[in-house]
Amino acid sequence: MKKSPTPEAMYLPDVESHESDGHYGKLIAMAREGGMTPPGIWHLFAFKPRMTDALSAFTHEVMRGPSPLSAGLRELIAAYTSRRNACVF
Repeated sequence: MKKSPTPEAMYLPDVESHESDGHYGKLIAMAREGGMTPPGIWHLFAFKPRMTDALSAFTHEVMRGPSPLSAGLRELIAAYTSRRNACVF
């Protein structure tokens, strides 16, 4: 994972500062230990895992599940769409 520029503060500081020992909490801790800024969506997933597990599974299936499009092409489409929407995610 490449070190990203310092992002703007989240609009939900309670979500960003929430400590979690779940999967996404561990990913956040590892990213920070490596000097990287974790993606903001990880904070949401760590904050309410019971509510976001379905979203995470859905996203994984869309991006990595069986498809006539390669995973790389799906990532490229998502990155292009995000850029067109002025979204750094």
